Amino acid sequence: MSRRISGFTPSGSLHLGNYVGAIRPIIAQQSTTDTVVFVSDLHALTVEHDPAQVRRRTLEFATLLLAAGADPDSCLFLVQSQVPEHAELHYLLECATGYGEAQRMIQFKEKAGRQEHVRMSLLTYPILMAADILLYDTDEVPVGEDQRQHVELARDVATRFNSRYGPTFTVPRAVNPPVAARIMDLTSPGDKMSKSTSGDAGALRLLDSPYVLRRKVMRAVTDDRAEVRYDPALQPGVANLLTVLAACTEGDPAQLAPAFARYGELKTAVADAVIATLGPVRERYLELAAAPDHVRKVLLRGSMQAREQAGRKVAQVKEALGLLAA
Repeated sequence: MSRRISGFTPSGSLHLGNYVGAIRPIIAQQSTTDTVVFVSDLHALTVEHDPAQVRRRTLEFATLLLAAGADPDSCLFLVQSQVPEHAELHYLLECATGYGEAQRMIQFKEKAGRQEHVRMSLLTYPILMAADILLYDTDEVPVGEDQRQHVELARDVATRFNSRYGPTFTVPRAVNPPVAARIMDLTSPGDKMSKSTSGDAGALRLLDSPYVLRRKVMRAVTDDRAEVRYDPALQPGVANLLTVLAACTEGDPAQLAPAFARYGELKTAVADAVIATLGPVRERYLELAAAPDHVRKVLLRGSMQAREQAGRKVAQVKEALGLLAA
């Protein structure tokens, strides 16, 4: 059985696009695929952040993943920083990675260009991502195009390490996640829906109440054509609403369009579908959030299970590099 890994960085707030594009596929596959699911809180430290917010969102993300259906009995479920082998392997892999390899990562160039003070961790976090992947002998990493370069770095580092120090790592491969709707911002349909706290009116958050979800959908941008068609180029707002409806009902946006004569009818149907999809997740989240000790126990169990595997891998790497055994 192949092993897959998926991480969620606790920055911003999870939304419908995250749910249909990343979380729902994990839930569907966890019983048939060896799956590692983790909250990548160390990655949240690469930019300016509020420590209390990172801590709060880490627990929130873990609770939401459980509420959405992540099963700790079917997958390895953990918080990254609670397994110190992630950070330890990160340093060991830095010793096998060239500065130029890290510097040419596209995301580093883009993010560094927007910041006055660039943290060293922003440069090296792709190596931490490689450690996340290689630590668990991962076979497949479902990623979008924006993260594919990072998986290629993990492949290069693993291949080089195996060649230089002996067979140690499984060489992972990037795989396309299941085809998912590309859900755009409701107020700016030219932009993807974002976890960022800015532009909240255009994002359907997993923790939004049914009232808030309906209000956001009913206020979504459309146009003055007064015709419901799936035409992303000429009618991006309407097309996005159809895409949201299709994502919630597992339909086809183009085939759904003829069922609606007016924008109001479409928006009502979209709001109903979004609430039906996200409502149960929020309700389960509120139940779990009322008993945070239970979630913490689940995470503790997951970290202990992860450390058993991760400890063996780190010991193997240290021996290969020539370090003394403890």
